[in-house]
Amino acid sequence: MSWLSLSPVEFQALTLSLWVAMVSVLVSLPFATAVAYILARRRFWGHGLLNALVHLPLVLPPVVTGYLLLMAFGRRGVFGPPLEALGLQLAFTSAGAALAAAVMAFPLIVRAIRLALEAVDPKLEEAASTLGASSVKVFIFVTLPLSLPGILAGAVVGFAKALGEFGATITFVSNIPGETQTIASAIYALLQVPGQEAAVGRMIGFSILLSFGALLLSEVLARRMVRR
Repeated sequence: MSWLSLSPVEFQALTLSLWVAMVSVLVSLPFATAVAYILARRRFWGHGLLNALVHLPLVLPPVVTGYLLLMAFGRRGVFGPPLEALGLQLAFTSAGAALAAAVMAFPLIVRAIRLALEAVDPKLEEAASTLGASSVKVFIFVTLPLSLPGILAGAVVGFAKALGEFGATITFVSNIPGETQTIASAIYALLQVPGQEAAVGRMIGFSILLSFGALLLSEVLARRMVRR
């Protein structure tokens, strides 16, 4: 049972990671669904550019993404002063950690949802349109339900990605215990202290369990989508 006994700092890191991952997915999901729909159903000048921009966080070094977030939303960033005037601060806060995780998870969520939307038979949508349904009603009552397993799979994959995010998060919000210290940054901090092997092992164990469980759930949802 000692392996499962978390210290207060470790428990804070675990609960904060879960909060950051959940918030990042909830914030990302509506925008990811809209972008995925545009990429899957629309063809326009700049389609490839939008697709590349969406997937850019996957190929950029995470610290670069974190630095760009700092330049955009830091106190002296482009949007920092207007946000601060509204009483909002993102840099070096848990809300900023959720934003960094959302940016890093966004491409994976979009990709999963786009594949789900592309798997929907267009003839079903056309049939609904011929019966008088508007494009909005077709999306809500036909496209969305048919692609729901893929949307859920994207959300789960995004959750797993956000749960393990490190580079962009530590660059944008630092590593403040109880405020911005997630599982990944807590493991990094513990590795710098001699004699913390047991704590590192506990944190790694929980990280593996949570991430593996999320990926298994995503696989189940993906297979369900294929069957449908």
